[in-house]
Amino acid sequence: MAAGTDAASAGTGPRRRWPHRRRDLAVYGAFLLVAVWVTSQLWMDPAGRVASLYSSDPAQVQFFLAHSVRVVLHGEFPFYTDQFNHPDGVNLMANTAILGLGIPMVPVTLLFGPAVTFVLLVTVALAGTASAWYFVLSRHVVRHPAAAVVGGWLCGFSPAMLSHASWHPNIISQFLLPFIVWRVLLLTRGRRPVRDGVVLALLVTYQAFINEEILLFTALACGAFLLAVLAQRRHLWSATWRPLGTGLAVCALVAGTLLAYPLYIQFAGPMAYHGLSATVQGYGNDIAAFFAPGSPTIGGDQGANLDLAPNYSEENAFFGWSLVLIAVGIVVWLRREVVVRALAFTALFFAVLSLGERVSWWDRELVTGPWEWLVRLPLLDAVVPTRFGLITTVAIGLLLALAVDRALALPVADPRTVRTVVVAALVVALLPIVPMPLQVVSRPAVPDFVTSGQWRRYVAADQTLVPVPVPSMGATHGMRWAASQNLDFKIPGGYFLAPRSGNTGDAGRFGGRPSGIGDLLAEVAATGRAENLDDRRRRRALDELRHWRAAILVLPVDQQHAGPLRRTVEQIAGPARREQDVWMWDVRSLTDQGTTS
Repeated sequence: MAAGTDAASAGTGPRRRWPHRRRDLAVYGAFLLVAVWVTSQLWMDPAGRVASLYSSDPAQVQFFLAHSVRVVLHGEFPFYTDQFNHPDGVNLMANTAILGLGIPMVPVTLLFGPAVTFVLLVTVALAGTASAWYFVLSRHVVRHPAAAVVGGWLCGFSPAMLSHASWHPNIISQFLLPFIVWRVLLLTRGRRPVRDGVVLALLVTYQAFINEEILLFTALACGAFLLAVLAQRRHLWSATWRPLGTGLAVCALVAGTLLAYPLYIQFAGPMAYHGLSATVQGYGNDIAAFFAPGSPTIGGDQGANLDLAPNYSEENAFFGWSLVLIAVGIVVWLRREVVVRALAFTALFFAVLSLGERVSWWDRELVTGPWEWLVRLPLLDAVVPTRFGLITTVAIGLLLALAVDRALALPVADPRTVRTVVVAALVVALLPIVPMPLQVVSRPAVPDFVTSGQWRRYVAADQTLVPVPVPSMGATHGMRWAASQNLDFKIPGGYFLAPRSGNTGDAGRFGGRPSGIGDLLAEVAATGRAENLDDRRRRRALDELRHWRAAILVLPVDQQHAGPLRRTVEQIAGPARREQDVWMWDVRSLTDQGTTS
């Protein structure tokens, strides 16, 4: 595929020496400053602030970071845990437990806590992704450093990346992707397919422990791009199929060997599930979303965007009118270049897939989308379709880089005029989506009862501490409590994906088995109305507490609707006792009478 990557070879030249390294360091530093600017509101109080509008995912990530501590310090099994959703447990390989990020960050988590680690990961992910794309573009794709900066900027700080930054450090940690893409392209040249296949396998393996969905997207994008090149230059196939096939076979063998056991646990281990919840499988981009700026940008409008994205953490399009028009103009201008046409195809193909099963315009359904026929295929049944927009983002970033590079290389009498036009076009394209600091709200502090270790007087290693309300997708504070203690106590429930009925192999859903007491306390927490329980409901609640091997129930005194929650729990476990800043029920005498399954 050498001809298909002519642009990539254009940047190969004399070896960069110290002046170029200083320039690179300046670029990396600038990207880091922008990332700090984006996360600045979180940095002011990592433990006490969380992204506004939706706060569940940060608590889940912090729980996973604490699990990495236990893997390193206590040798715990990395791919499954019963520290939440006890006693059924959670399949962590099927829940993106970010071991590839959490384990290297164990020293930070131990010293400063998982909340600080979370914000640090978001900051490093944004800056690192932009820097990685800049590095690969400047070394292998474009001649002008400014072009690489522009491409790296959009890939690292696009509206889609900013949207996920508040909640999903695993999704925005894309710093390995440029190197994976480049290694795939190297395989088409056939110089050292075995060595390049091994290197690619190591990159793929590490990315699998950061986020498998992004890895799948990268593989699909590489495949679409290469097919688009071959469709234009069919004669390349005879020269590239052998080294490409050899390299990919080596990659599959090495990566398959390294990932065989983790993938076995993911797909056939305890609490494995097949297919995502129907809720997120239906997430798709509205066509109008491609022409609007993202919420976390200078031109964003949260009120308008509410109708264009599944939620504020999934704004995977939102390029704005100006960038879309300029991207189309770039394709028209550089349409004779094979790489440009292939990138345009890739961007458009995945933009269409990102529309989901139902294509809509301003929240009005138009037609059935092609995703309707793909959603049940193996692997694709675990994909959130709106996130295909992330591939489109990268493709547009690469088109921008190529356009700037070509413009700056034009043989004109007055280069300053060209530079002025380029800068003006970039301002028009990128100004509406310039990143702004992520919006945050305060969240309740972890109770002193937990942070002081007072809970240790009551909870044994095989028992659970039951937060009130019971941890779930909408009530994740108890997960933060456990994470702050490096998961030294178990909790029931939580926010995770699991088989629908608790049986391995069933379709996925958010949360574990249905819980009577969990649903009861969630209803009271939402409405503020205490429930009057009959004997039957009391017995069922006690059965669940025995199943969980509950030692204590804990309700913060400043919890919203603490009064109705307290009165409801007292009907099950008797009068509460005030300990520090919580109401506590010691139920060991009730739950030690026996267990139920």
